[in-house]
Amino acid sequence: MKPSIESSTMETAILDGKALSGKIKVEIAAEVSEWVQKGHRKPHLAAVLVGNDGASRTYVDHKVRSCEQVGFDSTLIERPSDITQADLLAIVDGLNRDNGIDGFIVQLPLPSHIDDQAIIEAVDPLKDVDGFHPSNMGNLALGLPGFVPATPAGIMAMLDRYNIDTEGKHAVVIGRSSIVGTPMSLLLSRSGSPGNCTVTLCHSRTQGLADHCRQADILVAAVGIPGMVKADMVKEGAVVIDVGITRVEDATAKRGFRLKGDVDYTDVAPKCSWITPVPGGVGPMTIVSLLRNTLVAAQRTASHH
Repeated sequence: MKPSIESSTMETAILDGKALSGKIKVEIAAEVSEWVQKGHRKPHLAAVLVGNDGASRTYVDHKVRSCEQVGFDSTLIERPSDITQADLLAIVDGLNRDNGIDGFIVQLPLPSHIDDQAIIEAVDPLKDVDGFHPSNMGNLALGLPGFVPATPAGIMAMLDRYNIDTEGKHAVVIGRSSIVGTPMSLLLSRSGSPGNCTVTLCHSRTQGLADHCRQADILVAAVGIPGMVKADMVKEGAVVIDVGITRVEDATAKRGFRLKGDVDYTDVAPKCSWITPVPGGVGPMTIVSLLRNTLVAAQRTASHH
């Protein structure tokens, strides 16, 4: 697969998540079709959406549409933002017990009166296709099989498919969330390909952040602060993965906002050997990883029944 090359002081190549995710969806669709021909039902992903946060709705709509594209069944359960924690736990319990559902996600963040962690821990780990349950996180930390959170899994797939050399490289991850930064640091450091990096995990309390970033062969920015990573923080030839996606108001844009990454793309891109755009980089890869997890869940369920 030849990436598009843009000329600059160094040749920057784009890690095109949109194109790659399209290719992977075709592969998943072929596997699903073969699976169904063997007499199995279609994999079934359910999503729970609480409240009407615009960004959350956009993500969930993408996930539902992607299910259709690969031949999955999908169910969307919508509830108002004043739902009680007990009622939400009851929905989770129902999905855990429903043998027709292979995997499900509860879209985060949840309203402030609900304890996110309590909801995450209520999900059956075998249906936890987001990979957030403590037992899946524990398996990840130990290098055991389990569901890997979709964004880090998508980034690893991207590094793999683009043949980015990670062996012995210095990776710097900015952001220590349990959804992206922490699992990303574990995946990059563990034995395997991609993997075998020396990893520095930076966060809001890191001193001399720019100095750490400048040492990175591979820089993963996952903090949610638009344009935080500037050109003087990136070394010539680095691979830059921008996980940030923030809605920034923009009156000139059709929707009234633009999506901005954590990396100041225009300035940083010319210094990189590879960089992900926002949008169209990490986001689409997150969704195909969620689909992949759901297919695995369906195959597991079938082998247990």
